[in-house]
Amino acid sequence: MSILVDRNTRLLVQGITGKEGSYHAARCREYGTNLVAGVTPGKGGQVFDGDVPVYDTVERAVDETGANASLIFVPPPFAADAIVESVDAGIPVIATITEGVPVKDSVNVVRYLQGKDVTAIGPNCPGIISPGEQCKMGIMPGAMHMPGRVGIVSRSGTLTYEAVGQLTGLGIGQSTSVGIGGDPVNGTSFVDVLELFNDDTETDCVVFIGEIGGTKEQEAAEYIGSDEFSKPVAALIVGRSAPPGRRMGHAGAIITGKAARADEKIKALERAGATVIPSPADIGVTVQQVLS
Repeated sequence: MSILVDRNTRLLVQGITGKEGSYHAARCREYGTNLVAGVTPGKGGQVFDGDVPVYDTVERAVDETGANASLIFVPPPFAADAIVESVDAGIPVIATITEGVPVKDSVNVVRYLQGKDVTAIGPNCPGIISPGEQCKMGIMPGAMHMPGRVGIVSRSGTLTYEAVGQLTGLGIGQSTSVGIGGDPVNGTSFVDVLELFNDDTETDCVVFIGEIGGTKEQEAAEYIGSDEFSKPVAALIVGRSAPPGRRMGHAGAIITGKAARADEKIKALERAGATVIPSPADIGVTVQQVLS
C-alpha cells in the first residue's frame, strides 16, 4: 500500500516537450510509472518517447487518456495557470516541480484549492514516489529507493534523498516519500501528508524533515502530539546555526522571528513525542532505533 500514487496512477506531464520535462518524464517511465500523456500548448499532435501522445490542453488529455495525476514542469510565470488547468480538468493529484513561482501566484492557487478534493504538492518540490508500487512522480533518483514500511515527508529534496540512501543502506524500505516543497507557500502541508500516513496500514513509522522558516513544523508537532496520530516519528530539523534574516537555500528557509528558529521547532517536536534526529548523518540509525 502507499499514499497518493500507486500502480493505478495514470500520469501526464505538463511541459513534457521542454528539456527538464522530457528528461524526467522518461525517467518516471523507466521506473515503472504509467505515463499516458504530455501537455504543451501549441505542441498537440506530437508524440513523446515513441507512443505517448502530446496534447494542447489538460482537459483533452484527461478525456482521451484517463490521466489522474499531473507532474508540472513549466516556467515560473505560468506554473499557477498550469496547476489551475489540472484542477479544472478533474485531476486529483498534482506535483509542481517548478522553482521560483511568485508567492502571490502560490497564494492564489492555495485559495483556489480550498474546498476541492485535490492534493497539490509543491511548488519547488521533488515530487512523490512509492517504491512498492513502482510509481515515481517527480525528479528523485528512483534506483536508491526500496519498498518498505517507512513514510517520508520533507521540505527538502536533497535531504529526502539522503534519508532514503541511509535507510536503504540499512535495509529499511519506504512506503511513500513526499517532498512538500521549500517555498513559503505550498499546496500541501506536513499535516496533510501525516494524516495520509496515519491512515496507511502499511506505513509503520514516519521520517519528518523540516527546516528553519515559518511555523509549519510547529503545526505538524501539534498534530503529532494529538490523540489523532498514532505512529512513531523520527524528526530532523536543519538550520540550527543559520543566522536570522538570511535565506538559506529555499525561499522559505529564512528566520523571521523566534518561532522560525530551528531550536523552537525542535522543542515543539520533542514535546509532541517525536524522536529528534541529532544530525543528517544520523537519520538511518535513528529510524532503526525507533523501529526496534
